[in-house]
Amino acid sequence: MVRSMTGYGRFEESNDKRRVSVEMKSVNHRYLDLNIKMPRKLNAFEPRIRSLLKSRLSRGKVDVFVSFEDYEKRSSFLKYNAALAKTYMEYLQQISEDFSIDMDIRTSTLSRYPEVLTMEEENDDDENIWEIINKALNAACDAFVASREKEGEALKTDLLGKLRAMEPLIDQVEERAPEILKEHRERLLEKVDELLGDTHIEESRIASEIVIYADKICTDEETVRLRSHLNNMMDVLETGDEIGRKLDFIAQEMNREANTILSKANDKITSDIGIRLKTEIEKIREQIQNIE
Repeated sequence: MVRSMTGYGRFEESNDKRRVSVEMKSVNHRYLDLNIKMPRKLNAFEPRIRSLLKSRLSRGKVDVFVSFEDYEKRSSFLKYNAALAKTYMEYLQQISEDFSIDMDIRTSTLSRYPEVLTMEEENDDDENIWEIINKALNAACDAFVASREKEGEALKTDLLGKLRAMEPLIDQVEERAPEILKEHRERLLEKVDELLGDTHIEESRIASEIVIYADKICTDEETVRLRSHLNNMMDVLETGDEIGRKLDFIAQEMNREANTILSKANDKITSDIGIRLKTEIEKIREQIQNIE
């Protein structure tokens, strides 16, 4: 199933001891960019959270918000970081010597420096905490992926419509080619009559000029390849998820063929069709940027 890269999901899991809420939202991105915000207490679980998300998602800038509430009353204790306090003092002493100023640090001042004294809670059961986080995260992912799939189906329908709308334009380029040669032959004969009057010129020379011109403006290969890319993109859209990069590559190839048709077109009608083809392809490429 086609997935959009924009989505939203939220889920809350709780029991008699804890409550965890997970909220996810995303926008387009070339790769998977995870931005996880959660309480410091849960930092130890970040590697597991990232691993789980990477197994479920492949592209997009995803913001994940995790909130945690513990209902249990836990005893707290004060922790003194002696090594950090010593480092602070060494640097403060160095500053005093460098600038010839008094060393006036008091114990109460040093104790307020970051991380010298910290309030810690007694150890909790990490596996029990992870169990509830895991449930909430998976459920939020399910909702998040479902929203991506719903929007992805809408994108698929829109893209298929745009691709089908291109088929008549390719037909018009192919149908116009013989008319261009016919008009060129008529102009060539008129020019010959104008310049040479009643002087006879061999038909073979006229035919030779037409062949050279036909080879110069021929877009048969481009229309065949463009039609092939168009059908290929339709097939890819039907295959399923994680197809964004492949679709983007096909769109680039389609644009290349349309550019060649436009550069070869020595005809206003064909040029107009080529511009319309490029416009449709650009619309397709913009939509593809939203697909995972």
